[in-house]
Amino acid sequence: MNYKTLDVSKAYLITGAAGFIGYYLSKKLLEQGCKVIGFDNINDYYDVKLKHTRLDNLNSYEQFDFIKGDLADKDTVMSTFEKYEPNVVVNLAAQAGVRYSIENPDAYIQSNVIGFYNILEACRHHPVDHLVYASSSSVYGANKKVPFEETDFVDTPVSLYASTKKSNELMAHTYSHLYQIPATGLRFFTVYGPLGRPDMAYFGFADKYFANEPIQIFNNGDFENDLYRDFTYIDDIVEGIERLMSQPPEGEVQHKVYNIGNNNPEKLMTFIQTLESALTNALGRDVQFDKQFEPIKPGDVPATYASTDQLQQAVGFKPQTSIEEGLQQFANWYVAYYDKK
Repeated sequence: MNYKTLDVSKAYLITGAAGFIGYYLSKKLLEQGCKVIGFDNINDYYDVKLKHTRLDNLNSYEQFDFIKGDLADKDTVMSTFEKYEPNVVVNLAAQAGVRYSIENPDAYIQSNVIGFYNILEACRHHPVDHLVYASSSSVYGANKKVPFEETDFVDTPVSLYASTKKSNELMAHTYSHLYQIPATGLRFFTVYGPLGRPDMAYFGFADKYFANEPIQIFNNGDFENDLYRDFTYIDDIVEGIERLMSQPPEGEVQHKVYNIGNNNPEKLMTFIQTLESALTNALGRDVQFDKQFEPIKPGDVPATYASTDQLQQAVGFKPQTSIEEGLQQFANWYVAYYDKK
């Protein structure tokens, strides 16, 4: 393991910069004095006010340039590469969400397949030192063997979202092989934290509580066989990405895939109880959700559990943040941001 520190003289293109992970990664690079080019279409998949809050924070840095554009628009992608000549590209822009992919498949093909193809083409014609891109733990589908390892069989995705992410890995591998593009795919495991995505369960539970509505828990009400999730705090995700960015794959195959997860899955009900405690602390009064139990949704998997051995071997890092600590940070932010005191 020979973890190299970030080269602040390079230009970093971050797609999805107004998104949850893209924002925190951009901010961390800017704090170190890096030149960051942010790219985002600011779509309305969730409340755009959050995206504008993130962007306003980033725009306060002199070294930040922002392009409002869509990855599916090849001309905009190409002209961005021509103008800024990025050394490192981190592609985090994607249509997210497993359940939404069942209702709106078109958005996933446009953003996750065509958009990613345009990024690969741009890297081919404007060579970069390293392309890092977001994959997802959803590629493991309904795999029963845990923890999930990068070498596991992942040819049976159970949602279109997962299919597009697996496609990204295959496309990146091919482009890396044909055009010598050093590329690294990151399989993220249930990322959460302040300024996060409102379509994620923990955020939705908080929304429902303050709207005096019951929360829906899609686990059949079966506590014995509850869903398990490897919840990963945003700071751990960003630390993992940052360390891998300066470590492009070398050798004959310049393509590598890593899990970034907490390696410590929690029962969904434990996570919910921890969120109740965190909101209780943030508000100074007892919080109990009104719970409704529903059947498991199509596309949902029973467990996600990351093996992080390869990540640790490559860059000497293993996510550490407990759900108690991470959810408290989220609850404190939520109560302040939405003025719930």
